[in-house]
Amino acid sequence: MPHDNHKGMALDSFCAMDGETLVLNILGTPNAGSDAIGKAKGKQLQVSVTATPVAGRATDHMVRFLADKFGVTPGDIEVVFGRYNINKQLRIHAPKSLPAVIARHLAQEQLKFDL
Repeated sequence: MPHDNHKGMALDSFCAMDGETLVLNILGTPNAGSDAIGKAKGKQLQVSVTATPVAGRATDHMVRFLADKFGVTPGDIEVVFGRYNINKQLRIHAPKSLPAVIARHLAQEQLKFDL
């Protein structure tokens, strides 16, 4: 499963593009009633998973859940930090689809640069 190399990219918000790679800061909630991508909370995106936080299983489950949402394989998602913590940073290489909350945010960021 994904590794945790403790380096991270400083973000001004919960997500940013780094070339073809989407960088996400996540506030994870294990033991949730359902797997879900929530709202942005400060500089983190809330993501809930049903898995228990034992030996990184909740993070592994989150990676598989998010891989499906972004149209990538679990191997395309790197856990930069937070494998055993609710505060995480993920790098998603070449996402083929974007959940609405992320697509809206990135579109707004692009508008700032276009002005």
